[in-house]
Amino acid sequence: MTQEKPFAGSADRPALRSLGALGGALAAAAAVVVGVVLAFVFAATVVVIGLMVSAVLALVALAVRASRIGRRRRAGEADDGVIEAQNLGGHHWVAYGWNERA
Repeated sequence: MTQEKPFAGSADRPALRSLGALGGALAAAAAVVVGVVLAFVFAATVVVIGLMVSAVLALVALAVRASRIGRRRRAGEADDGVIEAQNLGGHHWVAYGWNERA
């Protein structure tokens, strides 16, 4: 009555078993390294997207500010938009009020 081993070749080759364990450890380490690299790549992507969004928001704020300044200037002008000028003789004219802010 001989007793059969469940894995007949595994007990006979302990060197292969240790090589398999070493290979598994290397594969696990490689998976961790790849995961860390991917985490850094995605974190850098989020940072770049954040910088782009903040730049766009800054440009929007500048545009809104410029439109408000333009509206104030238009509201301060006369209804017809004509400025006053005086002829000093010949081709010499002087305009008043064109550089004043509203």
